[in-house]
Amino acid sequence: MARLKDLVEKIRSKNAGPFWVTIDVFCFNDGSIAEVSDRLQTDLVADLFKTAFTDIRRFEQPEIDVIKFSFPRPNVQGTRQDRDMHGAAYGVILEEMGV
Repeated sequence: MARLKDLVEKIRSKNAGPFWVTIDVFCFNDGSIAEVSDRLQTDLVADLFKTAFTDIRRFEQPEIDVIKFSFPRPNVQGTRQDRDMHGAAYGVILEEMGV
């Protein structure tokens, strides 16, 4: 089983406001976005981040070879419980995922 980071060009995550996180998966080309899209199922992402499947928003942008996931942050940005103020660590977690 390959790690996701071995199949794509880049993965980055960031805040999408104080309540949401967005992860962008940049694929190499049309062929790789099709392969990654088949392997990277939304339910796997939901399980990885312990988020309800219905809360995950998936956007595929084949014209720029990007798959994007947005989901609610487990804690509001900047609160005492928030351990990742900028939402940057979510992408690293997804990079290591086996697909």
